[in-house]
Amino acid sequence: MTQQTPMMKQYLEIKAQYEDAFLFFRLGDFYEMFNDDALKAAQELEITLTGRGQGEDRIPMCGVPHHSAEAYITRLIEKGYKIAICEQVEDPREAKGVVRREVTKLLTPGTLMNGKLLAEKENNYIAALLDGGAGTYGIARCDLSTGEGAVTLIDGDFADAYQELLTTRAKEVIVSDTMTPEQLEKLEADTLFVVSYQERAKLGERYVSLVEGLAQEVLQETYGLLLNYLLKTQKQSLHHLQPVHYYSADSFLKMDPHTRRNLELTETLREKKKQGSLLSVIDESVTAMGGRLLRQWLERPLVDREQIEVRQHVLSSFLHAYFEREALRDSLKNVYDIERLAARIAYGSVNARELVQLKRSLECLPEIKQSLEEVDPSLAERWLDQEHLFQELIDLLEASLVEDPPISVTEGGMIRPGFSEELDTYRDASRNGKQWIAELEQKEREETGIRTLKVGYNRVFGYYIEVTRANTHLLEEGRYQRKQTLTNAERFITPELKEKESLILEADEKMVDLEYALFVDVRKEVETYVEQLQALAASLSEMDVLAGFAAVSERQHYVKPEITDARQVVIQGGRHPVVETVIKRGSYVNNDLNMAEERDMLLITGPNMGGKSTYMRQLALTVVMAQIGCFVPADEATLPIFDQIFTRIGAADDLASGQSTFMVEMLETKYALTKATPHSLIILDEIGRGTSTYDGMALAQAIIEYIDASIGAKTLFSTHYHELTALADLLAGLHNVHVSAAEEEGRVVFLHKVIDGAADRSYGVYVAELAGLPHEVTARAEELLGTLESTNNELAASQEESVPSVREKKTEPDTQLTLFQLDEPEKKEPKRSKSGERVLQKLEDVDVMHTSPFQALELLSAWQKDLRKKR
Repeated sequence: MTQQTPMMKQYLEIKAQYEDAFLFFRLGDFYEMFNDDALKAAQELEITLTGRGQGEDRIPMCGVPHHSAEAYITRLIEKGYKIAICEQVEDPREAKGVVRREVTKLLTPGTLMNGKLLAEKENNYIAALLDGGAGTYGIARCDLSTGEGAVTLIDGDFADAYQELLTTRAKEVIVSDTMTPEQLEKLEADTLFVVSYQERAKLGERYVSLVEGLAQEVLQETYGLLLNYLLKTQKQSLHHLQPVHYYSADSFLKMDPHTRRNLELTETLREKKKQGSLLSVIDESVTAMGGRLLRQWLERPLVDREQIEVRQHVLSSFLHAYFEREALRDSLKNVYDIERLAARIAYGSVNARELVQLKRSLECLPEIKQSLEEVDPSLAERWLDQEHLFQELIDLLEASLVEDPPISVTEGGMIRPGFSEELDTYRDASRNGKQWIAELEQKEREETGIRTLKVGYNRVFGYYIEVTRANTHLLEEGRYQRKQTLTNAERFITPELKEKESLILEADEKMVDLEYALFVDVRKEVETYVEQLQALAASLSEMDVLAGFAAVSERQHYVKPEITDARQVVIQGGRHPVVETVIKRGSYVNNDLNMAEERDMLLITGPNMGGKSTYMRQLALTVVMAQIGCFVPADEATLPIFDQIFTRIGAADDLASGQSTFMVEMLETKYALTKATPHSLIILDEIGRGTSTYDGMALAQAIIEYIDASIGAKTLFSTHYHELTALADLLAGLHNVHVSAAEEEGRVVFLHKVIDGAADRSYGVYVAELAGLPHEVTARAEELLGTLESTNNELAASQEESVPSVREKKTEPDTQLTLFQLDEPEKKEPKRSKSGERVLQKLEDVDVMHTSPFQALELLSAWQKDLRKKR
């Protein structure tokens, strides 16, 4: 390979420092990429791949225009990549040799600040994980776009820390050398976040105040790991970061990622969209700040009764003041994202247009305060205690900035006339000079008689007089000085024109520079209000969410749940908050749920498509809504405070980990059985269906018995194993309920009503008919089902006298219910026919544990036909 050019040498030296990122290398009006970066970027961005050099020395190259780079950066960030922005940091006119370039910013999924790259109603968290030793892990998180920061300490194993890390929903996770190779492999295998590395180092003195409230050294070190990474990537001071607050994971209702996904709290299970989730139903927030806060509340419901009841009280106040509440919400609609604006102010990236947005937002405060006072004077005191409501800041922004400033802060046009006497002077000079130019053009046209004569300007030659070649003969000799010859025209100057040009350009240049300096001064003065603005944003967010709760509660007829210290869940007329909004109004069937002190577990049976899963999910969603302080979809509701929710609903493979549906089912069930407490809510849907009938039934019974004996949590357990309903006679806390159905003229009508007692059928064949299976299949299934049911009935009748009743068993503490009667009591053997002997011999030869249900049905059918032929 030939010797590298100085520019390529510079590129490779910088690239070596950012091997895990795309290097956007500024060349003129383009960001260029080379080598592997170019190959990968061309593929990911679907842009043209070119090359630099010739023959064997040719290297891959691609680029994107500087002015439109943001769109390309967004696409790469969304795919989980990092981008190092390399800019020219030296004036090319003063450079000796290659212009000096440096990486001015490293953009990563967790460090975005630009509003266009961020979802309005979602936080963009970056987290750090540190192994503190002795079974402790520090976890820190920060949203750089708002300055919010938090830390927690996990006492337990890595799996517990990993679960909490997933709960933060961070886009990027920072780790150090404290992680083991196995732990790193687990983190890097997760597609939900990008893993980045940072060496452990002490926190700079400038930022020590952020962690002064943290007692444990491991927490300070964890946040220090995160902050040092932010400083390294952002390459500037981070004044907007708020003091870090400590939280305990036990202070919130815990839900593992499987539970959050199954309950569809913030996005749907299949399409990963907000529409169709619980969030889409209860999100009536009208500000971006409120939307982010609501998402935080949904992901971390409260377990403190006092805090829940405070939210309920505020919600009630809003609910009973419709007009005042709606006036408040109308005012909030005019409030921009003050939280992120405050961060951009401190970050130094705010522009004049955004400061005008801040001013307009602050101008809404008097109306907001008045509405709050009309709802409840205590609310105004709670959220808006500022005496002057930022009037001084409003006055500053009103006096300094025009009403519709440009986006750019370096091209002028931002500062209002009258704010700076010096700036006004330059503006007058520029305006008068340009007026003189216009008058000169008109005067020269009249004196020369050349109507096409014009006075123009370019950056190379400045101002000039242009005359077409066809008219140059009309000019007096010596009138102008020739400056440039074009194909079809000549350009001239005069001493007077050059003098005016000097005055105009000097005024324009000084005017732009002065405007930018004045804007920076205004921005610095606004920066002194950042902490107050962040506090204001927190207040506006909370009132927005709670007023939204009131609006949705009124529209959907939600009720205030009674929070009780007793272990009882009693719901009258409960509804699924999402399902009721997507079906025809008034057609949703309400259901009661009674889990009083003595009813810890409900065993739910009933037909497919009858609504068992909906019934179970609606309880979990009702609990979540209650513990974020919202009213709930019911006629009446009495609920305890749950510490955790576990769900095992639906079937899914984890192909990436090589786990089958049944293995995933067992792992999720294991997590619930090992982590649940008596104050938890467990929801298990058709456990055991992924294996053979006998295995599944045995596991289901064992799980039910374990929950009853060792956990005691409130549990909903749905099943199609109707044999399990007999457990209600053995376990005092277990009660049978079923989803009812009725048969009318050979057709099944699902009533979607949950009532006490056990169901005797699942109507699976009927559901298969609804799905459109061929008639031959469903008819044959009906025939086989009838054969199996008649055989089972005969077997049950023959055993009735020999098997003790479950009522009798319940009084025998050492007796356990068995699914099948294995030992027959001694009795006189009946005389058998030869055909009967043959069938019995075949029955004895069958390997039951390796016979599928369908094979068993075929054998039973064949034996029954054999016996009938010999009669």
